[in-house]
Amino acid sequence: MNYVVVGTNDMAAAKAFYDALFANAGLQTMSPSDRMTYWLGEDFAFAVAKPFDEKPATNGNGTMVGFCVGTRDDVDRMHALALELGGTSEGAPNQRGPKFSAYVRDLDGNKLCLSD
Repeated sequence: MNYVVVGTNDMAAAKAFYDALFANAGLQTMSPSDRMTYWLGEDFAFAVAKPFDEKPATNGNGTMVGFCVGTRDDVDRMHALALELGGTSEGAPNQRGPKFSAYVRDLDGNKLCLSD
């Protein structure tokens, strides 16, 4: 996979949420237009965008984006940070199968998994 895009209805709020959430991740931020912002890693990109068709952004039921964020401590830290930034918990940090992970929804209701 080379990129993932989730929708937003408030680019300024979404950008502030993800800038703060990814502050220590070493990602480059790029906003090529007022409707899209990217966070670029070495071999992938994550973006938020206002829908091209100008209809309201919605989240998909069952859709989730997973991020490997480092250690268990990083999972705990980022889960807490996402909640401080206005996100909602969908599952506190815990061992789930082979991964230690936590689940949050961003300000637009997009579901994220943060794992070790």
